[in-house]
Amino acid sequence: MALNPQRTIDELKALRELTGDENGAQRVAFTDTWLKARAFLKEKLDALPVSQHMDAAGNHWATLQGDSDRVLIIGGHLDSVPNGGWLDGCLNVLAGLEVMRHLNEQYSGRPPVTLKLVDWADEEGARFGRSLYGSSAAGGNIDIAEMQKLRDRDGVSLEEALNRVGVTLADAPKARAELRNAAAYLELHIEQGPVLEGLGLPLGAVLGTVGVERHTVTFHGQAAHSGSTPMNVRKDAFRAAGQFAQEIYTIAERHGGVCTIGSCKTLPGIVTSVVETCEITLDQRHLDAGKLAAMWQGAQEAAKRFADEGNCTVTFGDLWHIEPIPFHPELIDACEASIRETAGTAYRLPSGPLHDAAEVARSGVPTVMLFVQSLRGISHNKIEDTREEHLIQCVEALDRLAGKTVAWVQSRA
Repeated sequence: MALNPQRTIDELKALRELTGDENGAQRVAFTDTWLKARAFLKEKLDALPVSQHMDAAGNHWATLQGDSDRVLIIGGHLDSVPNGGWLDGCLNVLAGLEVMRHLNEQYSGRPPVTLKLVDWADEEGARFGRSLYGSSAAGGNIDIAEMQKLRDRDGVSLEEALNRVGVTLADAPKARAELRNAAAYLELHIEQGPVLEGLGLPLGAVLGTVGVERHTVTFHGQAAHSGSTPMNVRKDAFRAAGQFAQEIYTIAERHGGVCTIGSCKTLPGIVTSVVETCEITLDQRHLDAGKLAAMWQGAQEAAKRFADEGNCTVTFGDLWHIEPIPFHPELIDACEASIRETAGTAYRLPSGPLHDAAEVARSGVPTVMLFVQSLRGISHNKIEDTREEHLIQCVEALDRLAGKTVAWVQSRA
């Protein structure tokens, strides 16, 4: 049986019909629609000589036993954001399914290494606000006490949602056993950004996921009457914040990273008062840990400078951070070679969004990702799309990458 990328496209469209509506994909984790998507995948896998099970965290695994217990994993996620796109996550899983079919036929049901396909549970975090739940449980990076506090907008706890699908939250760390013999991990994903389209390229090899520094920056001034307070004596927290907002973009450009001010809150928040307090949220990202640290240091220095110039003060709060997670250099090389063989030209780029691959790589498993172009760079939206010829190429490239990785795993035995 030859590789059949068109079948992947047909199955993606069938899944869209089953689990979407006029507003987009509705495969939110642990809902009835998500369960329909899981049942769709299980039915397709039933045609292969694989064993299937759900692990202690709720991840779904299909295993094709090989001559060696060393495991090549191909992963993705069926869950989506509300009103999401038709490719985000599920392309990874259904392309992986097609590659597993091909390798099963190529090796007459007994590949030289064991193959696993995984559908990670709740990659998006759209319902409970905690992304990468299933992969972080398998990777050993989960805090059960914190997870027990999570609730959706209807007041349903994560624990209750998991119970409904047969999972006990307290048992989630047991999912670490799934990676015990993992020798490599591959993940295909739409880019979700404009880089490949801007370059006119269908595919890219991913260098790793960027590190993130996320903080609050709060400027403290003094409330005063808007009409009676001269400009030269004001302690205007918003003015200091506005000057800082311009500077952080210069800092990001200087270091080759990106930054975002996502929210701005002012107090007292009325038109007749000078702003006493201005709190902004700052998100900074870079693939290089040293440059990311320099960006945050530069931001703090700039904030203090503008606060001093405006007779204000500034304080900083930590929201969240994650270190840059580089992927395996030999697998990046293999990914690039697979892209060149498929599309003629390859490009290496970092991933700004986080993915399950980041958690797998953090756990020590050699990992790489393959990106396929996203039209308009849009994702998490019903207009998310990729050209069908590029979808065919990404399945072909993933298949080539899987074949090269099987040989690579064998060479390291």
